[in-house]
Amino acid sequence: MDLAIARVMYSKETIIQETAVYVKELLSGEGSGHDWWHIYRVWKNAQSIAAQEPEADLFLVELAALLHDIGDHKFYGGDETVGPRMAAAWLQKYDLPARVVQDVCTIIKDLSYKGAGTSSEMASIEGQIVQDADRLDAIGAIGIARTFAYGGHKNRLLYDPTIKPELHNSFEAYKASTTPTINHFYEKLLLLKDRMHTATAKKIAAQRHQYMEDFLRQFYSEWEGEHTF
Repeated sequence: MDLAIARVMYSKETIIQETAVYVKELLSGEGSGHDWWHIYRVWKNAQSIAAQEPEADLFLVELAALLHDIGDHKFYGGDETVGPRMAAAWLQKYDLPARVVQDVCTIIKDLSYKGAGTSSEMASIEGQIVQDADRLDAIGAIGIARTFAYGGHKNRLLYDPTIKPELHNSFEAYKASTTPTINHFYEKLLLLKDRMHTATAKKIAAQRHQYMEDFLRQFYSEWEGEHTF
């Protein structure tokens, strides 16, 4: 059988499952909070959100969710082109329509948070779903854990009261930031609740946002040696 014909015969389910295996193997052992289990949670979040958005293309959502962090700019010297290029190379093995590959790569390219004073809007409902799913994994209990994992990975201070948060006005400034981990809550995490697109994500984000605020109150109390008996 001609190879090109064989590629066309891949089912969507097979492509999703093979992509999941590929990403799991690629990111296995990653310790900064951007590992396979981050991908898994974003994938599941995206499925749940998409179930409430019937106009969304679930196949496109799942592919973008699975592939969104395989070439994160943070680990490639700030190069924002690596992720889309890696995703395109993987998807081309299935001889998918060019539109599908392009749409997935566009979502990956536009997904990242780029600073408090910048915009990272998504043109498609699929992009909005994946961006919401990714941002949900950046807040709440898991978001707190991931933030400190990444801060340790980058050898950042836990907290320094003399170093104030920076509300970055450009992606370049945001990428170059080396402020303490606690500052990241004010530079990104606490801002995400109001940047969700879908009604489902907004509901989930409200609860996770409250959890982070409670955590910060407890953190500052312990920092100053305050105790309640």
